[in-house]
Amino acid sequence: MDAVRVALLREVLAGTEWLGATRHFAGVLRSSVVSHGGGLLLVGTPAYEPWHLAAHLVDEAAWSGTPELAPTLVRHGARPSDPAHLAVGLGRLEAARRGETLLVVAPEEPAPLLGRVHEARRAGATVLALGSGEGELAALAHETLTVPDHAELDLDTVQHLVSAAAGENPLPQPRRRGRLRERLSRLAESLTAPPPPGW
Repeated sequence: MDAVRVALLREVLAGTEWLGATRHFAGVLRSSVVSHGGGLLLVGTPAYEPWHLAAHLVDEAAWSGTPELAPTLVRHGARPSDPAHLAVGLGRLEAARRGETLLVVAPEEPAPLLGRVHEARRAGATVLALGSGEGELAALAHETLTVPDHAELDLDTVQHLVSAAAGENPLPQPRRRGRLRERLSRLAESLTAPPPPGW
């Protein structure tokens, strides 16, 4: 989903709880990675790996001048032969330390992952959760954005809103409009450029 579609989606959602909720969660994410500076770890479940969110956060990190937003995607089925950005396995969670931020994206309770998330939190990592908002993960997380099954939006769409909001600089309103024009201009340039290497 590109910046124009995100802007249109925001217009459609004006007056709902989603804009405020996604912006708040994105603000917590941004402030955690920027203030702590330890890096962002992103993990999903064996059935749902958030590689698309990883790609969008990499883009937002570049566009916003906030390199801390670029995550390390931690994968359940990672193999050493995978490309470097896809080869980080669950062992990386065991090495999580104070100052790092762990974002867990899980459409359902990630039971096999809970022990590793608990250990990361005990080691001092800030834990954020995006998903069902139920069970132990919600209790472990410092901040949770709940996307229930019956929500008006699905988890994929909410991730687009969160990643776009995370890349926004907290600027006064008059300058924010200029920022949107700047991003739209960059988007137009990227649409006419050759495609980037695939994820």
